[in-house]
Amino acid sequence: MDGYSKSDSGPEVTAQQDEARKGASGTEQAIAAAFVAARRSASALDAYPGALPEDLAAGYRIQDTAIALDGREVVGWKVGRIPPPRDIALGADRLCGPIFADEVVTQGAGSEPEMPVFAGGFAAAEAEFLLHVVPGWDGVVPTDDAATAALIDAVHIGIEIASSPWARINADGPPVTVSDFGNNAGMIVGPAFADWQEIDFSCVPVSLEIDGVVAGEGTTATMLDGPLGAVRFLLANLVARGQRTEKGLWVSSGAVTGVHEVRPGAQVRARFAGWAR
Repeated sequence: MDGYSKSDSGPEVTAQQDEARKGASGTEQAIAAAFVAARRSASALDAYPGALPEDLAAGYRIQDTAIALDGREVVGWKVGRIPPPRDIALGADRLCGPIFADEVVTQGAGSEPEMPVFAGGFAAAEAEFLLHVVPGWDGVVPTDDAATAALIDAVHIGIEIASSPWARINADGPPVTVSDFGNNAGMIVGPAFADWQEIDFSCVPVSLEIDGVVAGEGTTATMLDGPLGAVRFLLANLVARGQRTEKGLWVSSGAVTGVHEVRPGAQVRARFAGWAR
């Protein structure tokens, strides 16, 4: 697995982001530093590097600190579901994490991209709809599907690579998942949907295969308010955290068929029936 590098300049930050990071405790800053170091060295962690964050606010403080320490350009965000009853206890039914520019791979015709995952950590593949928010968004969070769709300039099929140095990142609960970049390690951008505005996402059957065996099948009908709802959640989250969005961004909108754990060397194929694979 390849290591991770840090840019020289680091990411641009808003005053709100800077204030949020300053609010992180010493323990939260140490956790962020440990995850960034583990990702750079491509090393698994034997234990969670500190006290587990107890709520989403703590998880996002760690995440924001880690984004700043990491220094790479964020070009998108993954969105994942928080299942019941944890959604009620935590006050949110979704979570998110950054997708960095050097971890986005566009699939060429007939190509089979290779994506690194953490051996000894957690690794999974998820079939997802990828929506792109236009550059220049004015920061006003849309309230319905029509207003959300107006902010989208492309929809592709894709695969999220969910991987973390910490093997129990999902088992330990959503605040822990949030704390390590939302358990994201990249995104494969597949073919685009032509005339996507006319598509009912919930009518597109999706399946995911691991080593030729179907691991899951489904549609977005089970995904709360669907991919456009995931975009609305994300935009509201980013505004609240002071994250920059004016350059446009990808939204990996959530696992359609489930979170399917994989091992290094596995071959994964996502099929969007009637469209592409």
